[in-house]
Amino acid sequence: MKKFTVLFLAGLLILAFGATSYAQAPKLEFKASGFIDAQYVWLMNVPQYNTNSTLYATPPSQWAVPAGGVAGYVAGVGKGGVGWNKQDNHWESRGHLKFDAIMGPNLSGTFYFEIDSLRYGSNYGAGGSGFAGTVNGREANNFGAWTTDRTAIEVKNVYIDVGLPYFGLPVPITVRVGAQPIGVRPAMLVYSDGAGVTAGIKIDPVLINPIYAKAVMNSDYQAADSDVWGLQASAKISTFTLGGYGLNYRMNSYPFNVPAPVAGLPANLTPYVPGSYQSKMWWVGAYADGRAGPVDLNFDFVYDFGKVERNRLDIQNHSFERSVAYRGWAVRGKVDYPMEKFNFGGVGMFATGGNAHRSSTSGLPGSKTSIGLLSTRYDGYVVPPGSEQGPGNQESIVMYSVEPGATGGYGIADRANYQNLSPGGFGGTWFAKLYASMKATPWWKITFQALYIGDTTKNANTFGTAWKFPNNLVDNHTLRDNHDIGYEFDLIHEFQIYNNLRFYAGFGYLFAGDALDVGEITKQGFPINRTPKDPWALRTRLMYTF
Repeated sequence: MKKFTVLFLAGLLILAFGATSYAQAPKLEFKASGFIDAQYVWLMNVPQYNTNSTLYATPPSQWAVPAGGVAGYVAGVGKGGVGWNKQDNHWESRGHLKFDAIMGPNLSGTFYFEIDSLRYGSNYGAGGSGFAGTVNGREANNFGAWTTDRTAIEVKNVYIDVGLPYFGLPVPITVRVGAQPIGVRPAMLVYSDGAGVTAGIKIDPVLINPIYAKAVMNSDYQAADSDVWGLQASAKISTFTLGGYGLNYRMNSYPFNVPAPVAGLPANLTPYVPGSYQSKMWWVGAYADGRAGPVDLNFDFVYDFGKVERNRLDIQNHSFERSVAYRGWAVRGKVDYPMEKFNFGGVGMFATGGNAHRSSTSGLPGSKTSIGLLSTRYDGYVVPPGSEQGPGNQESIVMYSVEPGATGGYGIADRANYQNLSPGGFGGTWFAKLYASMKATPWWKITFQALYIGDTTKNANTFGTAWKFPNNLVDNHTLRDNHDIGYEFDLIHEFQIYNNLRFYAGFGYLFAGDALDVGEITKQGFPINRTPKDPWALRTRLMYTF
């Protein structure tokens, strides 16, 4: 089936390029678009982006605190942490610049660039370590450094769009090839930029989207690549768009882009097989978007299943710890009731969490659960490696993510992982949200929202690491299991200063529940639980679009 899909997409490309070579060249039209923003962030006990991407919170006695003392669900939590109960404030910025070279209605090419500054005033020079600011010696994400002149321009996308001539096919077909957005229900499941081939086939009223992308390409002569295969179909029926999809991540190299051997992983892994493990994962889902009378409705359901196993050549040495099975699901429903200058709505979301008695925090074969057994199963909802679902869900200011920043977003639940399977923004949590917005003037919109957020991880907490007493330093299986993450309240203002200039200001406050308590080991060697100050966040964004 997969070979047929590749041949089919290749055939479409041959038809497209073959046909256009004989067509009369139309006049080239060149367009530019993008945005420039400036943001200010003021936080209390809300992590900087991607500080915790484990499947659930790692017990304190097992922590390996990264440089800078970042650990757990808040910046600096844990032994040696520097950000515990301290305020964080900084400026940052992002710019996008997109060029489209359009050669008529059936052919175009796109260059899409991204320019970031993680911090105004940052000083991450070439070859330095910095806050994710230097990659292989280049000064990425750092145009805000003093005296500027940094190589901060990144290539986000480069692709060709082709509309195929009919050639006897009675349906419109478009093909996109190159580094492009690979997304299926991005706020729920996956958005990644990557190289591949996608298509759009319109058979009224159905739109079919085949997807193929190359996530990892190792040596040409090895079968150690990681490929993405997918098919999405949707149809407009009355006032609703109904859709469904299936995604298969065939990861012969897992984790992504991590050569073996790797610190913390078994040392006897076969060195010429990149990646320490393999994984085959599926995501299937259904969705509906539309209007029923005066009410707008959105619904999503997604189920993930598959496994992570040791690579083929290493299994023979570890027959008793070959694989971890994955099963999880998430559901979300939204109702909007617009009424003149007002809008009222509600959202409900539930995503399964793991069970710490049979799942490890890493989800890897051979790793141990909280009670010292080998991990065999993970029942929590996960998103694919590289998915930016976490910072893209836009559900709240403190726990989830509204108005993502230059680094992709801030929120306790922003857990994107670019190498491994990750809970994303939803895994291990559920929430119920009510909100109301008012268009106070043609240029000023006010939104208030309230959420109750719960924890769905079993025999541990999704973010907190509190102990259940009595306890001792060796007995890690007495982790506390709480269900109350807390109540969050957000107030958001949006000002349309000009048609292309908008200012956003939002403040959120989370009354923290027991599921956010943190366990620590004291200097005297005793386990204790600590309650963080209530997390809150003030975020502003000035954004010029063109």
